[in-house]
Amino acid sequence: MEFLLQLLFTGLTVGSIYALVAIGFTLIHSASGVFNFAQGEFVMLGGMVTAWAMSCGLGLPLAAATGITVTVIVGLALNFLAIRPARDASPVVLLIITIGASVLIRGLTSVFLGKDFMKLPGLATSETLIVGGAVLQTQGIAVVIGVILILIALWFFLKMTLAGKAVRAAAANRTAAILVGVNPTLIVGLCFAVSALIGAVGGILITPLTLTSYDAGTLLAIKGFAGAMLGGMGNPAGPVIGGLFVGLIEAFGAGYISSEYKDAFTFVVLLLVLAARPQGILGGSLVERV
Repeated sequence: MEFLLQLLFTGLTVGSIYALVAIGFTLIHSASGVFNFAQGEFVMLGGMVTAWAMSCGLGLPLAAATGITVTVIVGLALNFLAIRPARDASPVVLLIITIGASVLIRGLTSVFLGKDFMKLPGLATSETLIVGGAVLQTQGIAVVIGVILILIALWFFLKMTLAGKAVRAAAANRTAAILVGVNPTLIVGLCFAVSALIGAVGGILITPLTLTSYDAGTLLAIKGFAGAMLGGMGNPAGPVIGGLFVGLIEAFGAGYISSEYKDAFTFVVLLLVLAARPQGILGGSLVERV
């Protein structure tokens, strides 16, 4: 029972970060039709820049603000310097642009911040708790709570604010949104900024657990994309469920089969789900890109 709980805690913690990456994918894709494979780099930048700022003498709050600000600026630059000029290109070209941006961000990060692993202090004074015989890291609790708070804030933004309603309108029907005065250029830029912010916060939360380095974002992007596709991009809850599902698959696969193949388990399940249900677990019977 203790082993089962340990795997459950691990899967939920890691899956929460995958869920944040998946939400970033979905948010940008809904507004622009672009699969942003630089989303993992937003997570990496949040952790790396925050750790670097702390090494320069800043406290954690100021360092975190620096990491988030830099990541949001990078997200906006990606949109206005790369995506917007090629907005009329095919989806494949836009996908390649985001992959190229991911490579560029990794390269610049390695040049300016180095290739060494970086770490951040945990948010709690006690590092571990014993729950049902299983060891639960307090930073893991902070990760899950942080993700829940981000999801609540995102829900409030999309449902209760004028800008959020404009994002939803552009995602539902771009032409109709333009006719009622919504500026799609600003909306796409806003989505890139929000996605970068979400990724940066996720990076700050997970770095005390896993450390971070300039190349940490690649696998995160792949896992986040897998979570978005597994859950279904046509349903708001899809990326969250899919991301958690990916984390649990990894944890239980590594625990009961072999940790050497933990990355492969996700893609096997992804292929099976997409073969049987291409729109994802929670996707509707028809998914239309707008």
